[in-house]
Amino acid sequence: MEPIYLDYNATTPIDTQVADAMMPFLKQNFGNPSSSHWFGIISRKAVIKARKQIAELINCKTDEIIFTSGGTESNNYALRGYAFANRHKGNHIITSVIEHPTIIEICKYLEKHNFKVTYLPVDKNGLVSVKSVQRAITQNTILISIMHANNEVGTIQSITEIAEVANENGICMHTDAAQSIGKISVDVTKLNVDLLTIAGHKIYAPKGIGALFIKQDIKLEKLMFGAKQENNRRAGTENVLEIVGLGKACEIAKQNLSDNYEHLKAMRDRLWNGLVNNIPDVRLNGHPEKRLPNTLNVSFLNMNEYFQLSLFLEVAASTGAACHSNITSLSYVLEAMNVPVEYAMGTIRFSTGKMTTKNEIDEAIKKITEIYSTQIR
Repeated sequence: MEPIYLDYNATTPIDTQVADAMMPFLKQNFGNPSSSHWFGIISRKAVIKARKQIAELINCKTDEIIFTSGGTESNNYALRGYAFANRHKGNHIITSVIEHPTIIEICKYLEKHNFKVTYLPVDKNGLVSVKSVQRAITQNTILISIMHANNEVGTIQSITEIAEVANENGICMHTDAAQSIGKISVDVTKLNVDLLTIAGHKIYAPKGIGALFIKQDIKLEKLMFGAKQENNRRAGTENVLEIVGLGKACEIAKQNLSDNYEHLKAMRDRLWNGLVNNIPDVRLNGHPEKRLPNTLNVSFLNMNEYFQLSLFLEVAASTGAACHSNITSLSYVLEAMNVPVEYAMGTIRFSTGKMTTKNEIDEAIKKITEIYSTQIR
């Protein structure tokens, strides 16, 4: 019997409707979208449709969407592209200490190229203070990048308020929305952001496809050189098969957003209630309310390696600490939130999905409780 899958923040299975939409472009519709004949027109129309489906989900214009290979590329292009295209305006960037590694690594790279980066702290719930953003701004600040929702603990940031501060100071605002798309409302007009990252495999589309929202008049240095695909920003023949999949996934996400939210939250809360009622000293990490509906990051006091190994044979989830060659390191997110070490070392992130059932949650609670009782007590 396969383990119960509760790791939807890591990746999602491809929705059957998404797979069905992709199938014709895997089998017969193989044309190059740049070709002017019938075969190319079929593919080009599919790309146009997908761009529209994504734009409708996040409430933007179709020509403000470009396709990428995923969230990592979108983040790279947003930060590197904007920094190098606008360095004549300044060289200061503001981000937070709990961003996804793609953002942190890009910022470190930019620091080697004479950019200065301010890494803002977070509070015990993983929230970035809007006032701390205001205080960090200098006359050389050109870009602010704060994630919409954290991938580990699910805390949702005050992006609209931070973007308002950025706008008042003439600063470009980017947010990584890879984890929030399809789970909560993501409207670029309401968020008031200039750049926004989307990752396909987080919303039941294939791996290897993503998108970047680029507000009109925002200038980025060209990502790929060659022909003029993607508004002359990213050269290369479009990945039509997966673009179609991402478009369909976004269409489904828009149609079912409210129902999905309620289901994800119900499954997450059912799991938390089962754990807290059966296991002593279990701790919730992340904001108790401003949190993704599907994300449950919990710490077990004095959790040992055997508990973790036994658990992952039964329930697919993610650890909050990275263990390599018997050297254990704390999650930098939990460290930034000042989670006590004895708890932080015993952290597991569970994340529910639209396929998660009540029976799976109840079985997971049973298995986790049994393993805890035999391995820790």
